[in-house]
Amino acid sequence: MKAFPAALAALIVAMPAIAAADEPAAVSEARLRADIDKLVSFGTRHTLSSQSDPKRGIGAARRWAEAEFRKTSRACGNCLTVVLPETMVSGDRIPAPVKLVDVVAIQRGAERPNEVVIVQGHIDSRGSDVMDARVDAPGANDDGSGTALVLEAARVLSKQKFTTTIIYAALSGEEQGLYGGKLLADFAKAQGWTVKAVLNNDIVGNTRGADGLVDDATVRVFSEGPRADGDDKLRAAARRYGGENDSPSRNLSRFVAGLAAPELAVRQVWRADRMGRGGDHLPFEDLGYPAIRFTVGVENYDHQHQDLRTENGTFYGDTAAYMDFPYLAKVVRLNVSTLAALARAPMPPAPTADAAVKTFTTIKWAPVPGATGYTVWRRSTDARDWGQPVQTTATTLDLPGVRGDDWIFGVSAQAAGGASSPIASAVPGGQFAPLKP
Repeated sequence: MKAFPAALAALIVAMPAIAAADEPAAVSEARLRADIDKLVSFGTRHTLSSQSDPKRGIGAARRWAEAEFRKTSRACGNCLTVVLPETMVSGDRIPAPVKLVDVVAIQRGAERPNEVVIVQGHIDSRGSDVMDARVDAPGANDDGSGTALVLEAARVLSKQKFTTTIIYAALSGEEQGLYGGKLLADFAKAQGWTVKAVLNNDIVGNTRGADGLVDDATVRVFSEGPRADGDDKLRAAARRYGGENDSPSRNLSRFVAGLAAPELAVRQVWRADRMGRGGDHLPFEDLGYPAIRFTVGVENYDHQHQDLRTENGTFYGDTAAYMDFPYLAKVVRLNVSTLAALARAPMPPAPTADAAVKTFTTIKWAPVPGATGYTVWRRSTDARDWGQPVQTTATTLDLPGVRGDDWIFGVSAQAAGGASSPIASAVPGGQFAPLKP
């Protein structure tokens, strides 16, 4: 069913000032190249590397990222608040306690600043040995590309004002165990933020695999199925009413796919992350926040997690020479479009569907702050995409003759300017909020 992307796109209307279509056009490939070169210049950004050296190591890299956020803030009249959440961590890959710091810039919304969308990448890097903090580890693509994306998104979007808040974050400690993602997820919870979405960008700047396969037209978006914060009660309810394919993260993935431009297709991958691997969106999902991961269409394992060397004529190492900057710019533009759409939209509703043993279905939800209208969607239980939208200003809708057994239902909320939220499914666990204990 192809109705969903076109129908959703029609509901997303640009707000005043620069049109949404112009925001991605402001993305600069030259700035992305310069940012990657600067990140590589720190030699290594390993979490256990020096925090005090002015030129080499994780500390110097973090301070540079902080300075870039502050420069962007000055350019927009101090519209960004820069904060540095920190904690002491230790674990299997951190044998002695070390200070961990995330670099975060907050662009507060004008109407509902407690509603936030987060874009993030991890600033740390590694070589072949995850414990080697001394070896050169350029980390151009993994994850200099994600960090450069975050910095560029801040430069572009800070020129605008939004209804809700955007958080830009360069995270530390990913390679040692997703520590920076956990730090920011815990920070978001402590602030009492209502997290609308988390966009994690990790390895988003190459297009050629080690086997020669090239894909410069696709970005993969990973999303969990069953909720990570689900319990036995939720699993039992989902077994009775459905919801295996309707987590908030899965619907966020569908939302992004609906925004994709012809220059870059979204290939939805319906698993939490790549096989046997993980990223900084996972700690957010553990707390019940909707989160997805952007990653290149084809990875090159010769150029990630490798010491710089040449063996049998093959070069190994994560340097900028093996990146595709026009492709990276396309991924940045997709993130910028998504952030703008989400920051202008209300939160998704929390709908329920009453259809058991009936020849009709009733969908209900509570009013959503900032919403002036709603759209009710449905899709057959084996379909990928939403369709058959029905718009209403009420908070209940009867669907005569629609037997609920055959359908999954969802509801999105629209703002006065037309910006639409992602769709929330009317199934157990379908709400865009942590589950209550």
